[in-house]
Amino acid sequence: MADTQQQGKEPKKPQKLPQAPKGAKDGAPKVKKPRERSDYVARLKTHFEQVIRDELSKKFGYTNRMQVPTITKVVLNMGIGEGVADRKKVDNAAGDLALIAGQKAVITKSRKSIATYKLRDGQAIGCKVTLRKTRMYDFIDRLVNIALPRVRDFRGLNPKSFDGRGNYSLGIKEYTVFPEIDFDKVTDTWGLDITVCTSARSDDEARALLTAFNFPFRQ
Repeated sequence: MADTQQQGKEPKKPQKLPQAPKGAKDGAPKVKKPRERSDYVARLKTHFEQVIRDELSKKFGYTNRMQVPTITKVVLNMGIGEGVADRKKVDNAAGDLALIAGQKAVITKSRKSIATYKLRDGQAIGCKVTLRKTRMYDFIDRLVNIALPRVRDFRGLNPKSFDGRGNYSLGIKEYTVFPEIDFDKVTDTWGLDITVCTSARSDDEARALLTAFNFPFRQ
């Protein structure tokens, strides 16, 4: 009888253990970090929306506020010729550029070999950063109000350094004029090329836009 009772009972199924989600390590569940929300708005962006848009609309006769040109991005570039012999100098320059921009710099590499300069294809020779939106406006604010006034024998920006498509380029001989750089810790000084890209269709519109942002052009 005991055998017949045991035969009539169904065997218990083994319990399945809960599986960890994909990407989890050591069976620990992967927790998504909430995105940090910030209500910070750059000072120059507010100034552009409240003041500059209306000024340029009246000056050029725009019928729509969206026709007013805007600054789309700012590109910072540093060429390190000494990086051919010492890669560490390129890394140091990239670190300083990241401090200035508030964003990680990208190492630029050569596209071809030049035997005269002992340059090989793919060798690190500089660094660059592309800024947009809030960081772009913050950088322009520091450039116009802090960095340029600290340039030695500064007499204003060249008003003709436009490329015909609304983009403006300027150069700074020593990047140590920015307050983020500790001059006492700098061993080498390099120049910094800055390109301000706008949506303007002509140089006159771009010049009026940058003048409204207080770019100190020579008269």
